[in-house]
Amino acid sequence: MLTLNPHETALILIDLQQGILAPQRYPYPSDEILARCQSLAARFRRHGATVVGVNVGWSADLQDYPPGVVDEPTPAPEAMEQWMTLADGVVEDGDVLITKRQWGAFTGTALDMQLRRRGIRHLVVVGIATNMGVESTLRHGWELGYNMITIENACSSFSSEFHHMAFENIFPRLARVLPHGDDLHFV
Repeated sequence: MLTLNPHETALILIDLQQGILAPQRYPYPSDEILARCQSLAARFRRHGATVVGVNVGWSADLQDYPPGVVDEPTPAPEAMEQWMTLADGVVEDGDVLITKRQWGAFTGTALDMQLRRRGIRHLVVVGIATNMGVESTLRHGWELGYNMITIENACSSFSSEFHHMAFENIFPRLARVLPHGDDLHFV
């Protein structure tokens, strides 16, 4: 169990867009992840904690699409709108919306400024995909000095093996790892 001050805590919801939720995810189906994240967001709002929805998006000409040369490039999304639009109920009026251009939510965005101006010290990072947006955001947040937290059953990935590798080997070195959202409480 972990107890936090809601006024110093933010929930960071990573990549809950229709185009990212559509493919099968593991070990938890996308609809379960979406429902758990929506429930967490509602609980955070009730306690007065900050909720941040993070989507990904690029210009129509894709000039701001990551240009790196890699062995397995992420294909540019054909249905751009589905990749950019968060699922219903993810963000509400009063929440923070951050649009990123790469995997992590910090690089090239105003996320750090938005959090520091609100006095946030603790970040609960959940969403899809465990090994991309969630992991990149956990790593960068840890490097910036935030107290990082993640919830295992509120994240999912491309395979169960990828997901479990991160939660068993990487995340415990960056964050407090909780099995369920019910393990998180507010003072």
